[in-house]
Amino acid sequence: MQAISSEKVCYVILRTREFDAKEASPYDDAGGNPTDDNDHQVLADHPDDTVYEELMTFLEALSEDELVELHAMVMLGRGDVDADGWADAVAVARDDLDENTPRLMLQNPLISDHLAEALAQFGGSCAD
Repeated sequence: MQAISSEKVCYVILRTREFDAKEASPYDDAGGNPTDDNDHQVLADHPDDTVYEELMTFLEALSEDELVELHAMVMLGRGDVDADGWADAVAVARDDLDENTPRLMLQNPLISDHLAEALAQFGGSCAD
C-alpha cells in the first residue's frame, strides 16, 4: 500500500461494519410512547441512511490511486490474489475503475472483512 493510508482503510472498515449491521425495519408503527418511539429501529435500514451517504462521499473523495488500492485490498482480502500478487491486483483494480466503483464496493456485504484481512497481510490493524 502506497497511496492509501491505513487510517483511511480503517475508517472504511469501521463505517462499513456499522452500515452492514443495519437490518430491515422491524415495525411500521413506532408505538405510543414518545420517549422511546423508534428506539427499536436504531439498526434499521432506511433509504436516506446517513452512514451510506457518508461512505459514498468518503469513497468518491478518494484519489484515483487510493480507490484503486482500496479495490485491490478487497481482492487481496477476498483471496483472489496473495501479497505476492499485489501489483497484479492493483493493475486489475485500475482496469476495473469507473464511476460506479464506490457504489459497487459498498454492495459487497463482506467488504469490512476483506479489507481487515488485507490490512493484516500488510502488517496493520484497526485495533487503535
